[in-house]
Amino acid sequence: MPTSPLKTPAGYVPQMAIAIANSSGDAELVNAGNPMPIQEQPFAAAPALTGTLSASGQAGPFAPRAGRAVILTLSGTWTGTARLLRSVDGGTTKLPLTAMGKPYGSFTANVCEPVWEESEAAALLYLDVSLASGALAYRMGQ
Repeated sequence: MPTSPLKTPAGYVPQMAIAIANSSGDAELVNAGNPMPIQEQPFAAAPALTGTLSASGQAGPFAPRAGRAVILTLSGTWTGTARLLRSVDGGTTKLPLTAMGKPYGSFTANVCEPVWEESEAAALLYLDVSLASGALAYRMGQ
């Protein structure tokens, strides 16, 4: 049987790299002089909104930083409904969150989860709570 002319490892390295379109529309390899077109965002956390409600009411505003997930924590022994409201006019108009035309951001039990990602700098979030009994501790932060 003849000896194979292939050697392992090969005397070359196939080029495997990320390329992006340049101004002419041609593929150009990503390198120090041609970096990925990303936006770096230094993160400065918005001050968290925290408290406890033992009667129905609203808490807020929370001013989320755009492009970052908002984490909502609801805890305690309570019954009722807590829902997120959003305002873009300083709190004059507060609208409940929806997704595809359906109510979104409404809770009847303890949670600790990401609930919203904001894209407008002027937006404010509020927690609207209707308590039947108990006390609800809340934290909205990033």
